[in-house]
Amino acid sequence: MSNTTTDTTPKSGDDQDLGAAGSQLSTAPREEPPHLPALGVIGWARWFWRQLTSMRVALLLLLLLSLAAIPGSLIPQTGIDETKVADFREQHETLAPLYDKLGLFNVYSSVWFSAIYILLFISLIGCIVPRTWQFVGQLRGRPPGAPRRLTRLPAHTTWRTGAEPEQVREAALALLKKRRFRAHVTGDAVAAEKGYLREVGNLLFHIALIVMLIAFAWGQLFKSEGNKLIVEGDGFSNTLTQYDDFKSGNLFTNDDLVPFSFDVEEFTGTYERTGPNKGTPRTYETELTYTEGADGEEKRALVKVNKPLEIGDSKVYLVSHGYAPVVTVRDGKGKIVFQDAVPLLPLDANVTSSGVVKVLDGYRNAEGKKEQLGFNAFFVPTFGGSASGTMLSQFPALDYPVLALSAYHGDLKADSGIPQSVYQMDKTKMKEFKDADGELFKKLLTPGETMTLPNGAGSVTFEKDIREWAGFQVVQEPGGGWALGGAVAAIAGLAGSLFIQRRRVWVRAVRGADGVTVVEMAGLGRSESAKVPEELGDLAGILYDQAPGAPEPDGAAAPETPDPTDTDTEAGPAEGAEQQ
Repeated sequence: MSNTTTDTTPKSGDDQDLGAAGSQLSTAPREEPPHLPALGVIGWARWFWRQLTSMRVALLLLLLLSLAAIPGSLIPQTGIDETKVADFREQHETLAPLYDKLGLFNVYSSVWFSAIYILLFISLIGCIVPRTWQFVGQLRGRPPGAPRRLTRLPAHTTWRTGAEPEQVREAALALLKKRRFRAHVTGDAVAAEKGYLREVGNLLFHIALIVMLIAFAWGQLFKSEGNKLIVEGDGFSNTLTQYDDFKSGNLFTNDDLVPFSFDVEEFTGTYERTGPNKGTPRTYETELTYTEGADGEEKRALVKVNKPLEIGDSKVYLVSHGYAPVVTVRDGKGKIVFQDAVPLLPLDANVTSSGVVKVLDGYRNAEGKKEQLGFNAFFVPTFGGSASGTMLSQFPALDYPVLALSAYHGDLKADSGIPQSVYQMDKTKMKEFKDADGELFKKLLTPGETMTLPNGAGSVTFEKDIREWAGFQVVQEPGGGWALGGAVAAIAGLAGSLFIQRRRVWVRAVRGADGVTVVEMAGLGRSESAKVPEELGDLAGILYDQAPGAPEPDGAAAPETPDPTDTDTEAGPAEGAEQQ
């Protein structure tokens, strides 16, 4: 018996000798160079299709898609934040027109990004379909029979035994099946193959990529995203008119909105009081009462940061928080013309806030003429006192709330037909209220205090009731579950294709010229399958115990007693184990 050997040196006629046994251990198509002089239109089209559906091109397109997504992360996008896009245009007058031509303000809807996306999709489909049919054919068939000369395979071993050939083949068949090989007896040899899950993993990875691409496209086309600021005690219904701002995909319609509504019962925020993290939020949560559909049962939920309320395909996220002081405005006769909580926008981490109080209807000045009132509002939840020198909050909680108001009267141009921000005031037709020194009339108020306007124009009261508001983002993006499932399947498939090795083993047992049975074993794996010689040596050792070696014929040199598990590497490890 000779030692198990591995030989990676190509030999003339290897492919012819291996025959079907040397067929590919995967479903990857063979690449053949085009015969340029003989190529016509159909030939060039066939060659181009083969290149497009090759794994090399698919990986290249996947890399290009990743690189193409980088501008979408670095450059403001129209579909995400139009305000930042407008600011970028103002600050970069030279770059902005170039970016417009290249579609960099709307990367994911640009022609070039869509072209890469579609080509990758076609490449994956064209790669997977033929490989899947080929793999199904391999599963339905049997492992190929042994080649004529097993000694030409990279890993092989042989010995003589006194057992009958049929006994050796039966023992080899049982051994290989026990090791979970697909094995059968063909002619004078046993053919076995193992590691089909490698190709399953490979195909699963590619199919998962297609699922992820479809899920991404579906989500982009039918997605919706809206924001809504809601004061404690107020509610929201999931209709288009209820949103402060709303964005959606190209195929989204109003009928796709999930029907639900909710009321904000209470917002709770707690903060670190001491230490280096003083002022850092510890708890942001909102208690909601919601219903699904028009006649749904009323339910309660607690929405926290990164813990959204899920209703059907919609998710309600808590994304922001601020204060809404309750302000009461009276005219010169003491009639209430405005009383409501006024949401103010935070300017810093300590919730220093600003906004506008607008009185649009019902107010008459001291002369009885209709006018509109406007007040610039500046609010701090924790005032540092006059010694601080500035109107800045010292802490985000309501420890010492102060409201600063400056008063105007006139026309707010609310009826001009031009949309206005509720947090800003158009002063082009407004006049300032003047104090005794002829300066803009303004005052600092604590809860419960009143500011009396000059010349009997009325008064403004900062009520003791200070409400809080919560900002919600309602996201509806179908296909998210499919994308997640595709990602998990892709990881599982990639792990299978990397760690599972497909290989073949043959055991031939024939009677020699002297009547003694000669056993030959050989293994074949993919080029990276360095474990084939080790596994073959292990199998040979077990089979050798069942069919021990016989003495050499008379006159032959008596070699050392071999160990079938030894591996003699003649040309390095079993690289090139698959001769194709």
